[in-house]
Amino acid sequence: MPGNPSPGISVDGSTILDHLKMTFMGSLDIHNGKWGAFTDILYVDIGGNKPKSRDFSIDGVPGALTGDLSLDVKGTLWTLAGEYRMATSDPAFTVDVLAGARMFNMKNTLGWNFTGTAGSHPLAGRSGSTAVSDTLWDAIVGVKGNYTFGAERQWFVPFYFDIGTGQSDLTYQIVGGIGYRYKWGDVVAAWRYIDYNMKSGSAIQSMNFNGPMIGATWRW
Repeated sequence: MPGNPSPGISVDGSTILDHLKMTFMGSLDIHNGKWGAFTDILYVDIGGNKPKSRDFSIDGVPGALTGDLSLDVKGTLWTLAGEYRMATSDPAFTVDVLAGARMFNMKNTLGWNFTGTAGSHPLAGRSGSTAVSDTLWDAIVGVKGNYTFGAERQWFVPFYFDIGTGQSDLTYQIVGGIGYRYKWGDVVAAWRYIDYNMKSGSAIQSMNFNGPMIGATWRW
């Protein structure tokens, strides 16, 4: 049950994968000459429950208590930015500077249900739930692009970095990886890291997300 101060909850990567309900990630990048626009969205829904029983005795009378806790975490990150392509001395480099905004929304819901018995007599149960949510908007600036290499310039190294502030104290994002170009588009394997530090008194104090991703880009 929640208290004040409330305890922290730490969840490792394997637990997240085991209890992943839904995730979605997509981006769109358009260009007209040196100017362009970029948008990216990430959604994740994770949830699970943990039952636990404990036997005890009161004045020699056996009893048992069962607790069932559930945790559901939903998060959405949406980035929208304008871009300007910089001139570079090396044609293998493509570099865009960007400026825009990112929205972060997260909702954590904790539910609990306690039941028990003392001998043949049932104990009064306790159940309920509590939810903590926050939506933040931040202005961001950054850079994105890629470096191509290989005999036919089919291999490339994509990179992305942004940093910003606003309703959060500080947020930044880093992406790097390697990709291969086909006639229809690109296939990319990369690592993505997103970090949020909230201002004092916020319902959610901090958040970071990182891990590998594999994606495809279609060109038209």
